[in-house]
Amino acid sequence: MARAATAARAALILLAVSGVLISPAAAEIKQEFFKDDPRGSILFEKFGFGPHGMVSVSVTGARPSSTLAKPDLSQLGFFLLSDEALFEAIYEQPPPTDLNPNPESSPNCVLSSPYVIPLFTFADLDASGHYNKTFPITHPDEYSLFFASCAPETKVTMEVRTDMYNTNLDGTKDYLSVGMASVPAIYAFFAVCYVAFLAGWLYITLYRNRLSAHRIHHLMTGLLVARMLYCISAAEDQYYIRTAGTPHGWDIMFYMFQLVKGVILFAVIALIGTGWSFLKPFLQDKEKKVLMVVIPLQVAANIAAAVVGETGPFLQGWVTWNQIFLFVDVACCCAVLFPVVWSMRSLRESSKTDGKAARTLAKLTLFRQFYVVVIGYLYFTRIIVYALKTITNYKYRWVSVAAEEVATMAFYMFMFYMFRPAERNQYFALDDDEEEAAEMALREEEFEL
Repeated sequence: MARAATAARAALILLAVSGVLISPAAAEIKQEFFKDDPRGSILFEKFGFGPHGMVSVSVTGARPSSTLAKPDLSQLGFFLLSDEALFEAIYEQPPPTDLNPNPESSPNCVLSSPYVIPLFTFADLDASGHYNKTFPITHPDEYSLFFASCAPETKVTMEVRTDMYNTNLDGTKDYLSVGMASVPAIYAFFAVCYVAFLAGWLYITLYRNRLSAHRIHHLMTGLLVARMLYCISAAEDQYYIRTAGTPHGWDIMFYMFQLVKGVILFAVIALIGTGWSFLKPFLQDKEKKVLMVVIPLQVAANIAAAVVGETGPFLQGWVTWNQIFLFVDVACCCAVLFPVVWSMRSLRESSKTDGKAARTLAKLTLFRQFYVVVIGYLYFTRIIVYALKTITNYKYRWVSVAAEEVATMAFYMFMFYMFRPAERNQYFALDDDEEEAAEMALREEEFEL
């Protein structure tokens, strides 16, 4: 029994560490079947409850089996655990007594910890292994719903349905966590912004400067369309989850446009970094290899994101899928920076031979600015936004969504403005005085290096 309880706590530690990766944007109705599952702890959902929060758990066909003695049904059950009480529940030991002077030799099962909110155990199941009850949340907070098994060498077969929601004043259910209720409106607002952005961009590329537009500008148009459709599908997805508990098929559209906009975004960054289309009409072999790496990685990252988002932490291998998602996303972020570095190196070398110092300096300055902004954007959306999700109070989780969308809009506006089609751009509209000044600037820069 002690060994099983220790294993359950070890599994709880692993889920606690990986649980910070969960974005509690949607606690839609979940239903999952477990067949001979040996895990000591299973994390189902994390949800922020308000004053009228409810959690409903329905278990069907529950059947524990053990290679040892018949398992104690009171050692298997469901409970809620807040982040504040997480580590106390993991590391809490029973007080010493006359009969047990060394409490570490027989650690308590987490189900009996005073730091958790027990819901029910398998001892409460009926003869057919069924249990269904809705529990009110008396203390508003963000809780994680766990299943724990402290019975030694025990496997569990069961079908579980979970509903976590807040009740509005009019009696309707809100399936979005507290702090995420405004997310559908945020995505809808940015969808409108991208519609206006796209209209302005089409006016510039197809009407005012259509003769100066290159293939890269048409690909950038596709990026705007993909981002706009992504925001629309995200708004619909979150709206239906909030009101009905299920996305009504919008999750498929959401993941599809998430894939498309991710692939196009990294392709545009890489192609702009190479100077393709507006500086040179071809790609070198090493630049083609970057695209051949980035695009499959983005597809893999979005498949991992779909698995993580559409199933949940109760999936076996969920932590592995999270690791895959993080790894390939970081790999893409690193890969798209190489073409920018190569272009800057090529421009610096050409400045010594082509006799067009001003043009070269203008290009070099632009690519430096682009390089810095790309690094800033990737750092903000991967590190700062993630930090906001983890440290912000659960009532204000919408801030991380808004921050990411604001940063993305700002990055798009910078990129589209700097690389817009124009008849007279800063590469070519240069006079003799600017040429001489640029030559001196390049010489001084080379001297400093």
